[in-house]
Amino acid sequence: MITLWFVIVGSLLILMSLIGFAVDRLPLSAGVIYLFIGVILGAPGMGILDADPLQYANVLEVAFEITVLISLFSVGLKLKVPFSDRLWRLPLMLASTSMLCTIAILTATGIWLLHLPVGAAVLFSAILAPTDPVLASDVQVKNPDDRDLVRFSVTAEGGLNDGAAFPFVMLGLGLLGLRDLGAGWSHWLLIDVVWGVSGGLAVGAACGIGVGKLVLWLRNRRGEPLGLEEFLALGLIGLSYGVACLLHTLGFLAVLAAGLAMRRLESTPVVKAAIAQDPAPEPVLPVRMLQSVLSFNERFERIAEVAAVLLLGGMLSSGYFAWKGVALAAVLLFAVRPVSVFLGIRMLPGTHRQRWLISWFGVRGVSSLYYLMYALEAGLSRQEAATLLPLALTVVAVSIVAHGISGTPMMNLYSRRQRN
Repeated sequence: MITLWFVIVGSLLILMSLIGFAVDRLPLSAGVIYLFIGVILGAPGMGILDADPLQYANVLEVAFEITVLISLFSVGLKLKVPFSDRLWRLPLMLASTSMLCTIAILTATGIWLLHLPVGAAVLFSAILAPTDPVLASDVQVKNPDDRDLVRFSVTAEGGLNDGAAFPFVMLGLGLLGLRDLGAGWSHWLLIDVVWGVSGGLAVGAACGIGVGKLVLWLRNRRGEPLGLEEFLALGLIGLSYGVACLLHTLGFLAVLAAGLAMRRLESTPVVKAAIAQDPAPEPVLPVRMLQSVLSFNERFERIAEVAAVLLLGGMLSSGYFAWKGVALAAVLLFAVRPVSVFLGIRMLPGTHRQRWLISWFGVRGVSSLYYLMYALEAGLSRQEAATLLPLALTVVAVSIVAHGISGTPMMNLYSRRQRN
């Protein structure tokens, strides 16, 4: 079996290196291909990929957690737009007002249509509330200077709500009796929401600024060559996430903030002065460092994405596909998401076409898988797990396929119309 896995992993890595050329010519994303490969590998007759979430929830939780952390740091590094820019208003509303609307509507759906208890309905809605900043690769910002409203909003929203959904997962677990919410939900409100959000952002920003400035100071002082950026990226992810969790804040938001803070080094007066004094084509040290860190992190992110989507396919093959989940995915994508988006951004700038694109590209992905495994590890009963697992996994799979097929043609059409 180990020898067979050497063949499979080697083939997948080669496929990753070659698939870009083929996928660019096809109206689908690589994630769709990886998902179907995972389904095949996990099929009962194959016996190759055993990914039963009830048996391996702890392993799957760690795998999805690592994938989310890597993607969040990459998102932070890609978003170069200053926080004072009005462009940030739209993703902030998407990650707050629109996400709250999504949770409220899905909770009502879970109670009235799926006949879930209130706690299970809240938990289920929180699991499916965050959008994925990686799997919708065709809609991501293409480079840090990309200011397109649709690309920037979808990318930033995915980074923000991956962490912002965590308190509502805690609320659902608390309503199920698996976590102490405090008197009148005071512990949840003060610790999980207020302290979790503000503390996570503060910890991540401090780590990103501190580590970035230290690295630049050492290299400028000693004149050391640029190198080993992979250790810097992984180290900063681990540091910001670890410190945030030790302080009981939201680690996902901390990692995002660390990436955003490191990107802001490019805008400091010292670096701006260096860029002005060195107009040569070769970027100055801070810019080269950021480019190198982002390049490594994006490659690592792709590998983690492949592993996560393969595992999803394996879980579906383990008997966790539900046709009711397909119907629920249609409700989420065609009704809940558009209504929530329009309620959240109705007063903000943007063309009618841009609003519709943003409302469609709310792909559900790895963060939902992580929260699902987190709930299992938190003590979700087998009865509740048997109900929620097939529904959630099917919704994520349908979203990956639907957005993976529609992403390229819709964004190509959007780009052509924007040029005209």
